[in-house]
Amino acid sequence: MTKPDQPSTPATAVFDVQAIVRNFPAAASTMLIDTRLTDEAAASARVFRVYTPVPAHYHSTCDEYLLVLTGRARFFLGDAEPFELGPGQLIFFRRGTVHGMPQVLEHPFTVLAVDTPRRDPSDVHFVNPADGTPESFLQSQVLY
Repeated sequence: MTKPDQPSTPATAVFDVQAIVRNFPAAASTMLIDTRLTDEAAASARVFRVYTPVPAHYHSTCDEYLLVLTGRARFFLGDAEPFELGPGQLIFFRRGTVHGMPQVLEHPFTVLAVDTPRRDPSDVHFVNPADGTPESFLQSQVLY
């Protein structure tokens, strides 16, 4: 077990992101499955696949950078109208920003995410609490 002041991931690493994307299952019992690449107090990095529309929610502890790897989806940030996202597009939003994905247009929809500081998997707050829980939102896997 690592001590709180020690990093939880190796000092250096090389990740085969495309292999991670290929290894996600075709279906899931949660909205997303992610694979954690790094899990440091200052930031966490992960690759995730979205399986179903994701209702309006926010994270209270981190800012988030999302780089689309594969697929296409409709996404919204705050009060803005939904917009389409596809491979190579990067979006950023600050903690507390309501966001969601009303429609996956092309599967598999996979994303590289960097959360600053680290986002605990339980840090998801649905605008309508009946829409989900941290357990129905995400199944998280650790790579190391």
